[in-house]
Amino acid sequence: MTTTGSSWAAARRAARGDAVRTGARVGFAARGVLYLLVGVLAVRIGLTGTNEQADRGGALTEVAATSFGAVLLWALGVGLAGMAVWRLSEALFGSAGPEGDGAGKRALAGARFVFYGVSAFLVLAFALGDRGSGAGSTDRQSQDITGRLLALPGGQWWVGAAAAGFLGAGLWIAGRAALRTYRKHLTWGRMSKHQRRFMDVTGIAGGVGRGLVFGAVGYFGLKAAVTFDPKESKGMDDAIRSFAQTPVGPWLLVAVAVGLVLFGVFSFGQTKWRDV
Repeated sequence: MTTTGSSWAAARRAARGDAVRTGARVGFAARGVLYLLVGVLAVRIGLTGTNEQADRGGALTEVAATSFGAVLLWALGVGLAGMAVWRLSEALFGSAGPEGDGAGKRALAGARFVFYGVSAFLVLAFALGDRGSGAGSTDRQSQDITGRLLALPGGQWWVGAAAAGFLGAGLWIAGRAALRTYRKHLTWGRMSKHQRRFMDVTGIAGGVGRGLVFGAVGYFGLKAAVTFDPKESKGMDDAIRSFAQTPVGPWLLVAVAVGLVLFGVFSFGQTKWRDV
């Protein structure tokens, strides 16, 4: 075997090793904490109209205010980094399951690697004192990025394509949750009846709530592209708040917020029962 082949085989074994699997499980826990906090903040916004930020920055601000805030911030950042490494291993070597080696699965894992890698970087930057990734950042960043893209040749098409991606992702996330496709990624056969019910309740409600938020971000991005106005673009916080402007009023916002809380709880369940 050549040196290159030997190195690749060693990398594959490492990707299948306990360290990467542990990193994935810690990553699910970190994701769960963030979604749980965002959901709780969104519930408070829906019930009281508070000016708190229901996004990553708002969640990190809540964590930083606790007695062990600095330690927890680093733990969240490291956990998300572990998730990113696991997704990278899936992109390079395939994921668990009979269909895990397909090109589509690898491409999706690569996109998730980028997403969690960026998330880990922003959380660790916050832990180091860069409050530019703090409260309200998703809304400002969304408008800033939209404005820069619109200024490029064909900018409306770039913004429209990105927004369509978010809208499609939202529909995909909600649809997969409703169809319970998450079951094939769990150790379903070894779970008890109560454990299965727990994951179904949190997985369906949580996935639909998360999908609605992604879809709302995409909708407003499309609106920004059509009107050529970056101010129409919304980050996670403003997208969540927009549900209160529907005929259902704040109650739809609260329902979506509860969904985000349940997605956080579902993520905690994945730390135990996800097949990694």
